[in-house]
Amino acid sequence: MERHLATVWESLADAVGDTDALVQGSRRITWSQFDDRAARLAAALRGAGLETGSRVAQFLYNSPEYAESYAAALKQRMVPINVNYRYLDEELRYLLADSGAQALVFHAALADRVARVAPSLPDLRLLVQVDDSSGAPLTEGAVAYEVLVAAHEPAARMSRDPDDRTMFYTGGTTGMPKGVLGRVGPGVDVALTAVPASVGIPALQAPEEIAPAARRLADNGRQIVALPACPLMHGTGLSIGFLPAFTFGGRAAFAESRGLDTDEIWGIVEREGVQSLTFVGDAFARPLLRTLDDGPPRDLSSLRLMMSSGAMFSAEVKAGLLEHAPNAVIVDYIAATEGAMGASISMRGNIAPTGRFTPLPHVKVVDADGNRVEPGSGVVGVVVIGGAGPDGYHNDAAKSAATFPEIDGQRVAVLGDHATIEADGSIALLGRGSQCINTGGEKVFAEEVEEALKRHAGVDDCLVIGVDDERFGQRVVAVASRAPATAASVDEVIAATRDLLAGYKVPRDLVWVDSVPRAPNGKADYRGARRAFDDGSRH
Repeated sequence: MERHLATVWESLADAVGDTDALVQGSRRITWSQFDDRAARLAAALRGAGLETGSRVAQFLYNSPEYAESYAAALKQRMVPINVNYRYLDEELRYLLADSGAQALVFHAALADRVARVAPSLPDLRLLVQVDDSSGAPLTEGAVAYEVLVAAHEPAARMSRDPDDRTMFYTGGTTGMPKGVLGRVGPGVDVALTAVPASVGIPALQAPEEIAPAARRLADNGRQIVALPACPLMHGTGLSIGFLPAFTFGGRAAFAESRGLDTDEIWGIVEREGVQSLTFVGDAFARPLLRTLDDGPPRDLSSLRLMMSSGAMFSAEVKAGLLEHAPNAVIVDYIAATEGAMGASISMRGNIAPTGRFTPLPHVKVVDADGNRVEPGSGVVGVVVIGGAGPDGYHNDAAKSAATFPEIDGQRVAVLGDHATIEADGSIALLGRGSQCINTGGEKVFAEEVEEALKRHAGVDDCLVIGVDDERFGQRVVAVASRAPATAASVDEVIAATRDLLAGYKVPRDLVWVDSVPRAPNGKADYRGARRAFDDGSRH
């Protein structure tokens, strides 16, 4: 059997077809139904003239249709393309043009944007509109998703190549989104090696072992149930929250809310017996914890694993969650679409420090001269990721060369993350170089200051930026939202950080906002924070 997600999923449909694959609200789709629907959509893609390697864009919220359209593309050896549902016209037009998308699957609530940009994109051959509760009419030139699925017989299964292309768009902190080029095979490798440990069985050696193992789990009432609480159109939701468990015959549960409804999330955990919950750092974890602290007791006995990546996850929040879910383990990953660096593991009574990770074997920290940083030296260096990784960026040879250089004969990824190596060999992540603030010649990493600010009980969330300063070049400032039922003052919060940070790192000013700017996946929106600070400082 090929190391290919689509091929493994077909084997799972044969082996565990009677079990649920996708759940959202009252909708329940079995593995057999999932495979049938994806195969019918695959036939429609081929019928529209798309070929091997064609790009199929997904402008979708979390939903069964996201999983089905992703699988449909892979079945035909096409390339699914993630599209941020927050994108407005120009960003949407850019991504669809840059990727060369020939098909676009989108929710009806997003149809107005599609209608405005589609006429300027001649490569688009197929527009597929997914009905939702928005009541939006069918867009001109589009076909309804369910009509298209019903109109086609399932596409025949085919041989595939583990090196079939993937492309995942990442927004980063500056510039337009970039398509990270990868391959399908490694997704199967993750399921083979990482998932068995989470369910207490030995690692598997070959793709054909997955379906029988999934059948045994199902027969014993141990089917993996995963809830990605963050968007599938971002890497954490898809690559950590959805794909590994699903590729092991799991059941993926999706929230119906298109924002973070913490009551709904915990309700799904109870109702579906969720074992694996994925979110993005404090932006998700703090509201989730607050709901547990303030609400009635919840039955979280099924929960075995909480995973996070992409944003700061504070130690005290981890500890709070584990008080409510004592059977769970928290895995906090330091990773990006371009490569994984390490992880920390927390259990009740043994909480990993904030921003501290055990590096993967192929990861090192080097100084400005390229020399490996010695543990315990206190030297700040840059994280270098070795091992197999993405093939580069789509349509950007210069950026590919800069991010994926060859060092000592090995191709590596250098993303600009600064860190020190502690005496025990762990990585203490300081922050991304693009968010490093230079104030009076001193370097200040935004994430370190954010963590100090959030230790004040009156601060719910915050972002730190540098703004122009005539004397120091830049000065450190922050935008923050207050914790519920608190009324901390700016002076009080800033004063509290003086006990935690060197003087030059302490924010010179702070602006309170109703909501700290973040992307739907919880990642920091520093450009939005700058606008919010400017607006707040003028009032």
